[in-house]
Formats: sequence, structure tokens, C-alpha cells
Amino acid sequence: QVRLIESGGGLVQAGGSLRLSCDASGRTETKYTMAWFRQGPGKEREFVAALSWAGVTGITHIGDGMRGRFTLSRDSFKQTLYLQMTSLRPEDTAIYYCAAATFRITPSTLQRDYDNWGQGTQVTISS
Repeated sequence: QVRLIESGGGLVQAGGSLRLSCDASGRTETKYTMAWFRQGPGKEREFVAALSWAGVTGITHIGDGMRGRFTLSRDSFKQTLYLQMTSLRPEDTAIYYCAAATFRITPSTLQRDYDNWGQGTQVTISS
């Protein structure tokens, strides 16, 4: 139903910034949650950030360790979710995945609450 495509990954030095984009196509729902998860080498996939929308308002949640460094924004016209990352650290190196939860109007940190996933974009932070 919804196809998610991540972009914006790349190589950046520690302390730098990077903006990831998640383009959603085929979505018709006005109530939904979109989120970012990441999986570093040899690590479990972890929650990064989520944004929920129910018409005119939105709710955001940023995961521990990212709060204060990562920011979510949404372009409703383009149906794109952005993850602005600053003060990047080597431990931020991971494949970043975009996910969507149809009809969900509150952020969730659980992978099982999301029913659509992108293919991921690689983020590599050098020390």
C-alpha cells in the first residue's frame, strides 16, 4: 500500500550533520505514524524517532541518546519525513530504516507496531 524510500545517507565525520529523507508514496491515510529505526553493525535494530499525525497536529518522540541531536520534520505536501542529525558520533553508524504505521496516531518505539518498511540507507560516521 505504502512504499517507503530512504535517502540521504552517506559518510560524514564525527561532529558533522546529515539529513535523511523518507519518501512515502501511495499513502492515502490522514492518520499515521512514521518513524526511523537504525541497526548498527553487530547490533539490534533500535528506535530512533517517530512522528505521528492526526489531521492537523503531530506528536514527536526522539529516542534516548538522540534527543537534542536529532530532529524530525515532515513535509506533508511531498509526503516526506526528514531526520536531521547533528553532532554525529561514530556510534551513530548504522543502516537507517524508515517505517510507517497506518492509522496509528501516537509514536511507538516498537518495531511490531509498524507495517511498512523501507530498504534502509547507510550512515557511516568516521572518527
